[in-house]
Amino acid sequence: MAVFLRKLFRIGGLPDDLRAEVEAEGVLFLGEYLAVTRRFSGKIPGRRAKGNVTSYSGTLALTNQRVLGTLSTVPKLAGRTIDRRWDATQQGAVTAEFSATGLTLDVDLPAVDSRFSGELSMHYKVAIPDDILMRLPRRSLAFDVPPEYVFRAVGVPYHP
Repeated sequence: MAVFLRKLFRIGGLPDDLRAEVEAEGVLFLGEYLAVTRRFSGKIPGRRAKGNVTSYSGTLALTNQRVLGTLSTVPKLAGRTIDRRWDATQQGAVTAEFSATGLTLDVDLPAVDSRFSGELSMHYKVAIPDDILMRLPRRSLAFDVPPEYVFRAVGVPYHP
């Protein structure tokens, strides 16, 4: 029923502008209206939580050039959680791991900002077929994010 409602209200679909971008890059895999579980335990300015688990809807697109993941809470609007080229430098506070059960993003909160502590992760729940996993240039990625990324992910307004 939840997938039906997400599709009905177009929450978690890829916005048209991003769809055009990924299609031009050669789509290897595209999953829309996916369940995305966000887990947060720790503290950032404006939020403290222990074992907070929240479900969102999102899209995961794997192209010949990059990985694109979005989260949505309203129709036709999607925030990027990952937008990383396969050939980019592999270092940073966020690690992305691909498996047959989807994509998991783990954020090293203190590495993003010294005011942060705890753990933050997001899991895109989708079956990625073995033949697609074999075609990926790599099964893991690492990248840096600004503090705003964490604030948005845990639902706190960001004020620089």
